[in-house]
Amino acid sequence: MTRAVVFAYHNVGVRCLKVLLAHGVEVSLVITHADSAAETIWFGSVAATAVEYDIPVITPDDPNADGVVARIAGAAPDFAFSFYYRKMLRAPLLATAPRGALNMHGSLLPKYRGRAPVNWAVLHGERETGATLHYMTEKPDNGDVVAQTAVPILPDDTAQEVFDKVTVAAELILDRVLPALLAGTAPRVRQVLEEGAYFGGRTPEDGRIDWQKDAATIHNLVRAVAPPYPGALTAVGG
Repeated sequence: MTRAVVFAYHNVGVRCLKVLLAHGVEVSLVITHADSAAETIWFGSVAATAVEYDIPVITPDDPNADGVVARIAGAAPDFAFSFYYRKMLRAPLLATAPRGALNMHGSLLPKYRGRAPVNWAVLHGERETGATLHYMTEKPDNGDVVAQTAVPILPDDTAQEVFDKVTVAAELILDRVLPALLAGTAPRVRQVLEEGAYFGGRTPEDGRIDWQKDAATIHNLVRAVAPPYPGALTAVGG
């Protein structure tokens, strides 16, 4: 039986963890995040899902710490998977999975590498985005692509609505390609990084409306930061 360790958070983490289990992968350890009191938790719990399936789960502050890497190595994984886990995984950790370490990213790589890819895509008025399964390296979101699936972004879609579509796309990708991945026959396509760009994280202040912008740009901003994200903001009489 193929064994894996899973780094996961959010709805994508829940759904993709369940796909692995449905395909008979032995998940020997789940690494996730402790929920933050400063964040609105509107998504499913990977930790609760792991407990439901009697899988050991840990929430380290630093997944690359020596003790954590040793525990992961002790779980003897064939593969490591990252599904919306929020911290970078370094080379010693990636090396614990001899058959590969793979990440599910919420864009059509190489576009929108980095943080908050769905929000950035909506902000920029894109008409489609998607999910991509790719091999991990120490550089974010730049490894070889295994598979990707596109989803439409409608003119009035909010970021959450698009994220829900991306979650389904991620589940479909993993379900479709996992048999070939386990058999060692899945494709690997090198990214042409020049065809995309890296984007950083976003803060609530990034939702401030610039009324000098055109109506379409403001509309896209409002959609990109609509609840459950912090929302757009402006000053009145200030």
